[in-house]
Amino acid sequence: GLRTVSSWRLGWHFDFEVAEKPGVKMTERFDCHHCNESLFGKKYILREESPYCVACFETLFANTCEECGKPIGCDCKDLSYKDRHWHEACFHCSQCRNSLVDKPFAAKEDQLLCTDCYSNEYSSKCQECKKTIMPGTRKMEYKGSSWHETCFICHRCQQPIGTKSFIPKDNQNFCVPCYEKQHAMQCVQCKKPITTGGVTYREQPWHKECFVCTACRKQLSGQRFTARDDFAYCLNCFCDLYAKKCAGCTNPYQWPRTKFT
Repeated sequence: GLRTVSSWRLGWHFDFEVAEKPGVKMTERFDCHHCNESLFGKKYILREESPYCVACFETLFANTCEECGKPIGCDCKDLSYKDRHWHEACFHCSQCRNSLVDKPFAAKEDQLLCTDCYSNEYSSKCQECKKTIMPGTRKMEYKGSSWHETCFICHRCQQPIGTKSFIPKDNQNFCVPCYEKQHAMQCVQCKKPITTGGVTYREQPWHKECFVCTACRKQLSGQRFTARDDFAYCLNCFCDLYAKKCAGCTNPYQWPRTKFT
């Protein structure tokens, strides 16, 4: 995140006297660690316990501002974000130019943007209300479209769907109970909605698990079967019940015509 760089201390130095012998006064030197110029009566910067004059410090250690390209002097606040540095006055939104100091911001392709500019430029729009989905806001996504969580609702009951299962139909989304009430076909056997799969026999819908042999109750979906008096039978049960059999071996000699669904 954003931080203020400060690894040095600023001060002023005034000469003082050290008495070595009675009647003799000697002055202790206090020089710049780099250029050796006296710091007497001058402003200096202490870095790692070594003093530097302002000119040497800014030449050796000052960071360069990303915005204006000038050194960030010791009399300026150095703002740092991901190893990049700015003067306090240069730390602003790349689009609207408003200051970002002490404000939330976002970074995009090396540009810093306030939350308003970032949202207008890059944030997705809600499919329902057409307003911007602000960064950090929970959103719902489906097939490339986005919604505010509160806007992603069932078309019939108008209640938020959230993370519950839903069924899309004609560009509208329905929670499962509402879809079953409004659109789902009902099984001719159990009278309950068919939400997935199902089979059709004689133009009537069935759950796969409901479409079974009348005699043994084995599922007929994907199997060969036949019918008698509008009742469906697997081949084994039909032969046992209705097919003509050989008097000698008792095996059926007239097989029924079969159907497949």
